[in-house]
Amino acid sequence: MSATPEAPQKSGFQLRDLGKMFGGSQGTGRQIGILAALVVIIVFFQIATGGLTLNPTNLINLVNQNAYVLILAIGMVMVIIAGHIDLSVGSVAAFVGIVVATAMVSWHFPPLLAFVLGLAIGLAIGAWQGWWVAYVGVPAFIVTLAGMLIFRGANQFFGNSNTVTVPDSFTVIGGGSIPDFGPNIGYSNGTLILGLLVIVALVWQELRQRRTQSLMGAEPAPVWVSVVKIVILVVVAGGATYLFATGRVGTSYPVSGIILGVLVLIYSFITRNTTFGRHIYAVGGNWHAAELSGVKIKRINFWVIANMSVLASIAGMVGVARAGASGPGDGTGWELDAIAAVFIGGAAVAGGIGTVVGSIVGGLVIAVLNNGLQLLGVSNDRVQIIKGLVLLLAVGIDVYSKRQGRPSLIGMFVRGPKSSSGGTPASTPIDRPDIAPGGESAEASSRPQSTTPNA
Repeated sequence: MSATPEAPQKSGFQLRDLGKMFGGSQGTGRQIGILAALVVIIVFFQIATGGLTLNPTNLINLVNQNAYVLILAIGMVMVIIAGHIDLSVGSVAAFVGIVVATAMVSWHFPPLLAFVLGLAIGLAIGAWQGWWVAYVGVPAFIVTLAGMLIFRGANQFFGNSNTVTVPDSFTVIGGGSIPDFGPNIGYSNGTLILGLLVIVALVWQELRQRRTQSLMGAEPAPVWVSVVKIVILVVVAGGATYLFATGRVGTSYPVSGIILGVLVLIYSFITRNTTFGRHIYAVGGNWHAAELSGVKIKRINFWVIANMSVLASIAGMVGVARAGASGPGDGTGWELDAIAAVFIGGAAVAGGIGTVVGSIVGGLVIAVLNNGLQLLGVSNDRVQIIKGLVLLLAVGIDVYSKRQGRPSLIGMFVRGPKSSSGGTPASTPIDRPDIAPGGESAEASSRPQSTTPNA
């Protein structure tokens, strides 16, 4: 009687274990790659500008100036994962901004009530556009293109193409900082406490994740992976805390950054840990299979589009608060920045792949690139050219790699080397099913020909 061959034991360092450091899920290779690119860009501009890039004042301005793009990217990645696109977010943000500003100035709404009004308007607009996409069957590209025109015109009509200044009490959410308190130790106490809480949360989350994996019978990442991950996160969070806490007197971590951080936590949890989030990936990855699995495709499409407009309303109000006024030029080009952030952050053009954190990293790449080039005195026309080339390169590499059937070098860190028999290891991530229902190719089934399938 022959002995059953034992599975090969894992030993020491393996390349694919690095992929587990930040999730090991779909698109992890691209996200690690863009994270590395962000680090390289920061280091380059820090040297080229003589240390201005990581200057506390510059970092505070960087967060305030780009918070709206990063907020939009959170919603846009969910839209793109589901296989759609939203071109209306800049116009929606501008329309909500002018209504909220007018409500405070002319109708004497208190700031909190005006903020709630803005959220309600965003939800109403989102429901309107989501209905056309999910239940009428008009492609999201067309619906949101129409929305871009409608709400841009509505912004100018409602505000008579004038600029409306908002009260100082409202500008806190766009340009304010954590208030300082306690003894004067040379640092912002509020920022130090916030940074400490973030570090504790990061360590707790990693330990909790390992414990959950063990309880569920899943194989957790090697201990060294978790240790390295915790060390990296603590160093990054600690360094950021120090930089923001050492700003000039009266400044600290921006309130807009806190709003952004809360939204990232909420939507990361939704996309990773809820049934709704898994259904978004299912619809974008292979809607035929999702339909057969009982996913309510119309409902998912409706809420993805509706949610995008709610986040656009938040971004619009943050942008108005930072500028101190709302005007007819607000929101111009915001949708393009958000879309670029999502694709640079590792989302797939065909849908089904992408993460909230990856999109934030992609948005930070654009933000640091903009900021660094401005510090170096590069003209705006050249900045636009460089941003366009970065976007084209990021998506082009992704498309080329898929067509060639070859993973990138970064992808090897996730997939690991091929086995000796020539096959790929069982742990190789699969972006979408190789065999689609009805004999179609996976690519053909990744997007519905109609947005109103029988679901």
